[in-house]
Amino acid sequence: MNRIAKHGLFAFALAAFAVQPALAQDETKDYPGAPDPTSYGYTVLAVGIGTPFALPWGFDWDVFGLDVNLAYGDCNKMYGLQVAGLANTARLDMIGLQAALGCSFANRDAVGAQVALVNIGNRTTYGLSVDAVGIHREFLGLGADLLVGAYDSELYGLELAGLGSAVREDMWGWQAALGANFARRVHGFQSALLFNMTEELRGAQLSLVNYASTCSAGFQIGLLNFIMDNQIPVLPIFNCYF
Repeated sequence: MNRIAKHGLFAFALAAFAVQPALAQDETKDYPGAPDPTSYGYTVLAVGIGTPFALPWGFDWDVFGLDVNLAYGDCNKMYGLQVAGLANTARLDMIGLQAALGCSFANRDAVGAQVALVNIGNRTTYGLSVDAVGIHREFLGLGADLLVGAYDSELYGLELAGLGSAVREDMWGWQAALGANFARRVHGFQSALLFNMTEELRGAQLSLVNYASTCSAGFQIGLLNFIMDNQIPVLPIFNCYF
């Protein structure tokens, strides 16, 4: 009886994968959860050595559930848990958790968490990023980077970095590093052991050396503090507009 049950379960699993193409919908459909126009359809389970050597076969699936691969996972939409030995890719949105030893990549919005040696978000990331190197376009949440965090647009929240972090545009929140922090405009708090730098400071800087081109509202505490358009540009210990 046990054997019959096992064979029945195996047959059911194969049948589930076999009917996945039938789930592909006409690309004119726009109901919630409809597959992307470029997708084969959707599946609740994708498992294998690595895409495309996995069930269901091939790229371009929407995964609403679990995507587990020994080496590499690649799908369109990823809503759930995506785990791989080397790397994960969500070509469209990722909602849930991506975890890999090597790299996790979300090509559009990511909501949830990414955990890997390198995390990459190509649009907006909401949530948690834990890595050695984090590269995101826009980030809202907590970034914990063992080495470096880099943000091509804005950062909203808390950034913790080992060597340093850089925000190309506005930093809203707290940017902290053992090495150095850089941001074009700071709205909040920069803290580092060695160096903080910004064009416009609206908040506070705490480090051995602090640099701001202008400080419309805020102050600096450190061994040397630079506010370049101040009446006294350089002061030890404390600096603000006088």
